[in-house]
Amino acid sequence: MPDAAVAATGGSGWRKALLMAPALAWLGLLIVLPHAELAVLSFREQVGPRHYVPSLSHYREFFHEPEYWHTFVRTAWMSIVATSATLLLAFPIAWVIAKIARGRAAAWLFLACMIPFWISETVRTLGWMILLRETGVLPTLLVKLGILAHPVEFLYHDTTILVGLIYTSMLFMIVPLVSSLESLDNALIEAAYDLGANGFTVLRKIVIPHAAPGITAGCIIVFMLTLGNYITPTLLGGKDSGWFTEQIYTEFITRFDWGQGAAFGFLLLVLSTTIVIAGLKLTGQRFGDVMGRQ
Repeated sequence: MPDAAVAATGGSGWRKALLMAPALAWLGLLIVLPHAELAVLSFREQVGPRHYVPSLSHYREFFHEPEYWHTFVRTAWMSIVATSATLLLAFPIAWVIAKIARGRAAAWLFLACMIPFWISETVRTLGWMILLRETGVLPTLLVKLGILAHPVEFLYHDTTILVGLIYTSMLFMIVPLVSSLESLDNALIEAAYDLGANGFTVLRKIVIPHAAPGITAGCIIVFMLTLGNYITPTLLGGKDSGWFTEQIYTEFITRFDWGQGAAFGFLLLVLSTTIVIAGLKLTGQRFGDVMGRQ
């Protein structure tokens, strides 16, 4: 009997390994190996034809150039603002879907949130450009209503970039919030009201602590998507959007300086990792627990 148990355990282990093989191969070939190659590129300098030496010059260039620093900090700050605004807008929507709407109404509301994501981000962003450009729908409508004397260009502003980032990432905040709020027992809320708690106290003491894993997961996903977004800031903010991913694109494609672009990419990775870890520490959450509950 023990031999049979050992054999069964061994067989189960092989089955798990085979099932995980495609995912591990995908991670290794498309994520680990390219990042390893970029790491090598970022830490070497070309001193001659096909001759490279180990160097920190690409990272020194970043710290010595104020424009790079400004773009880096600006991207981080605006990503945090966009993530916070997305959370504030998505939470009431998720609450209505999870706790107020019933049956088909909840399904239709959730579907309405998903429909914009059936098309590519590029097309959605171009839709905002058609709406907000100087000759677009919104300026023309405001002129006809007498609110504006002449059409105004709403594109190429920080506010426009934030609107686009919030719109393109809203669903990724709603989904984990709905998942967390659906598991909240309504009896807890009713008991709190019966004991004299007001709406703000219920929100602060019951709803938010229960939804904390969903809030954290949504913020992590949205922040990473926003920080690494290229299409939306470039289209809505123009060539002077001041987004760090545009700087990375310039180094790789325009200047063909792969070493500098690789260094910028790793600095962006360090930034996102640092902010995510800081957020987890501040909220008292663990990454594995947060993602495991969604």
